[in-house]
Amino acid sequence: MDTNAPKSASVIYDTPDNPAPENAITGYFETRDNKRLRYAIFRSTVTRATGTVVLLQGRNETIEKYYETARNLTEAGLWVATFDWRGQGGSERLVDDSIAGHVRRFSDYQDDLEYFLENIVLPDARLPFFILGHSTGGLIALATAPRLANRVERMVVCAPFVGIHGSPFEQATMRFAVGAASRFGFGRMAPSGSKRTNLSFKDNVLTSDRRRFDRNRAIYDVCPQFTLGGPTFRWLSESFRTMKRVHDPAHLASIRIPTLIFGAGADTIVPIEAIEDIASHFRASELITIDRAKHEMFQEADIYREQLLAGIKAFLPGEV
Repeated sequence: MDTNAPKSASVIYDTPDNPAPENAITGYFETRDNKRLRYAIFRSTVTRATGTVVLLQGRNETIEKYYETARNLTEAGLWVATFDWRGQGGSERLVDDSIAGHVRRFSDYQDDLEYFLENIVLPDARLPFFILGHSTGGLIALATAPRLANRVERMVVCAPFVGIHGSPFEQATMRFAVGAASRFGFGRMAPSGSKRTNLSFKDNVLTSDRRRFDRNRAIYDVCPQFTLGGPTFRWLSESFRTMKRVHDPAHLASIRIPTLIFGAGADTIVPIEAIEDIASHFRASELITIDRAKHEMFQEADIYREQLLAGIKAFLPGEV
């Protein structure tokens, strides 16, 4: 693998309002079970870089969606390493219906993260290493954290996917239904109606920022192969299983990495109460809630996004 190869249009892509950073190392790597995943490392131009942020995306996200965030962090003296999770973005899809968001088990995500750290980040990036996870990326970070203590110095999770809105009865019903569908051979199928991906700005629940919303939509116009529909029954079942494990106080007590948790006050995907529950049992963590911010805080309006970035830069070595 030539990690010194220049940025190639065949690996990461530009859109008119979202040019790729110039300081990129890009490529693909093969996981232990031979899945082909796409990655990028964005180098800081600051002479004395102060570490590398391993940025873990949410479900249905891509490297391109984080160009702006990568620039913010590299300008602060940090390198940024990220990859598209298996089954989404520019990485290998896992079902014949490639638009469905599928995973066999969440531990595959955890194994991919560890492989990326050991074989891509460690040889070519700058120590020390930090984790920055959004939504599903935050859930995977929390699930993997007990195994990362000797490799990761600090961790930030933003709107981690540790719960889903709905009454306890609705959530219990959903867990039972998706678990049963997965066990009875429907795990690779997506629930009916879950393929709707073209919501208008006024109908979206992810960001209040029209410019960033339109910019992210344009990625799929240039790269329609990145389109992802709803999650499969198996993906949902595995996510509920991982949420339950992450909420276990014994699991949280086993995390030794100092962690900063951000909650979005107007999040209608992940209930802030679920995040507060995690924080109340997680001694190595601190919780900051950004009032009135929606779920995708990195894609939010500046009034919310700047609070998020200021907190990250203050917590991670690399503040300028």
